[in-house]
Amino acid sequence: MTREPPRARAHYRAWRTIPTRWADNDVYGHVNNVVYYGWFDTAVNAELVARGVLDIAGGRTIGLVVETGCRYFAPLAFPQVVEAGVRVAHIGTSSVRYEVGIFAEGSDAAAAEGHFVHVYVDRETRRPVPLPLDWREALGALA
Repeated sequence: MTREPPRARAHYRAWRTIPTRWADNDVYGHVNNVVYYGWFDTAVNAELVARGVLDIAGGRTIGLVVETGCRYFAPLAFPQVVEAGVRVAHIGTSSVRYEVGIFAEGSDAAAAEGHFVHVYVDRETRRPVPLPLDWREALGALA
């Protein structure tokens, strides 16, 4: 079976450093696959908060995940530090596709690559809403 190799670091626009925790390792001695999804969520949402568009506690617009995926290339384990690269692959009317690369600190080769799609909705009604202009500008900088 042949598969596409991981993308280079240059593919990603913003970076977050995330330390692994002892509890991240599974019985096989490496970070469990479910932890990667937490890293994806952390990297993207931290970037949106840092750019001033996501107000977790009181913002009217929130993102709901409607699709996820991950490809694994190399194991990671506690006590490694990982670097999560984020980019926006697509901006729709009310949806965004994020791509996240997970790298061992200082490595040029991704240990994993993931994506997820957020549909942005009104916090109260949970109905899709068009992305506001400030969101579009912040997201465009990550494309």
